[in-house]
Amino acid sequence: MISNSINRKILTLLKVQYSNMLEYRVEIALWAISGIIPFFMLNIWTNNNLNESINISDIMISRYFLCAFFVRQFSVVWVVFSFEEDSLMGKVSPYLIQPLNPFFRYFAQHIAEQITRFPFAIIIAFFFFIFNPESIWIPNFGILFLSIISTFLSFLIQFLIQSIIACLCFWTEKASSIERLLFIPTLFLSGLLAPVSSFPEYVKSWIYLTPFPYLIDFPANLLSGNTTNIFGGFFMQIIWIVLLFPVFRKVWSAGTKKYTAMGS
Repeated sequence: MISNSINRKILTLLKVQYSNMLEYRVEIALWAISGIIPFFMLNIWTNNNLNESINISDIMISRYFLCAFFVRQFSVVWVVFSFEEDSLMGKVSPYLIQPLNPFFRYFAQHIAEQITRFPFAIIIAFFFFIFNPESIWIPNFGILFLSIISTFLSFLIQFLIQSIIACLCFWTEKASSIERLLFIPTLFLSGLLAPVSSFPEYVKSWIYLTPFPYLIDFPANLLSGNTTNIFGGFFMQIIWIVLLFPVFRKVWSAGTKKYTAMGS
């Protein structure tokens, strides 16, 4: 009975957030367009024949960067900026007395935004195939299903990382500055600018121990059909989620105690 009540609240929250996102669909379309960094990188790779150094054909590198675009579209997270703004504007207090953790609200916002963003991403992919018809392919259902799961797990990893940083708003007003610093290794090590397989062996040996390759590189390789360790990739994604979730719970608990103590 309790679980049914919670499910209804979550569904209602999703519907409300989706309705809100529909009001900003023009802005969301611009967000989708702003995520075309992989296409610029594809142009650099193909024009300089860089893919030959890692034995990937022009078609496969094109598919990789298209898939990197899709993964990025549906795993991008901005919760730290939303929570920081709400914290500065005093909106956190009423959120704390609601039955659901406030981060469920932000989680619903992200899911609703992704649903709204989907048709714009498809349109961009359509134009990509017009200019690159040789790259057209349809992944089989099994690979597509696994790719969706890995992209969602990528989203969860990034959501947890940013949620942990967002909780630092209880101690500082500029938690977003920390997130901007984290964006630098994310940009270079996630596979957004280059497949991780193109890195030197001594670099890859430690990169694969971090969460970064499992944010873009692993889901993009899986979806595009490039060689990847499917079991190892999913294992590391789950490991990082299992490691990050209790950290988030601990930081959130400590932060709310400090917040309520100051407000009492």
